[in-house]
Amino acid sequence: MSDATNDEKAKRRAMRIRATIYIAGTHLFAGFVILLFTLGHRQ
Repeated sequence: MSDATNDEKAKRRAMRIRATIYIAGTHLFAGFVILLFTLGHRQ
C-alpha cells in the first residue's frame, strides 16, 4: 500500500475515534442533565 492510502486510513480511524468520544460525551452530559432535572423535581 502507498503512503497516501495508509495516511487516509489513519485519518478515518482518528475521525471514528473522535466521533465516538464526542457521541459518548454528549450522551453522558445529557444523562447528567436528565439526572439533575429528575432530582430537582423531587420534593
